[in-house]
Amino acid sequence: MTILNTYETIYILKPDVTENHNLNLVQEYKKLIKKHGGKNVFIQHRGRRHLSYNIRNYYDGIYVQMNFEGNSHIIKVLEKSMQFNDKVIRYLITKQKLVQQITV
Repeated sequence: MTILNTYETIYILKPDVTENHNLNLVQEYKKLIKKHGGKNVFIQHRGRRHLSYNIRNYYDGIYVQMNFEGNSHIIKVLEKSMQFNDKVIRYLITKQKLVQQITV
């Protein structure tokens, strides 16, 4: 039995990332989530915003929000991918609630 939870991920990209590179990153993370059993991936581009405090000497960032259903394995893979991506300056993944149980 696999338990799927709903997760929300918000990550901030460096302000000098092009829109094309931003879209490529979104597709990369979407494929990564689906490859590891994630479902119902919903992505919102929140746009460029001023940061409350500077992060790695950046005062602005491009915000992207992803909502999806998955398990804890997906979170580990996603965190590792974001950690080693030099375009991502900050990310936060939160578990929203229990969604459903699937018998495998």
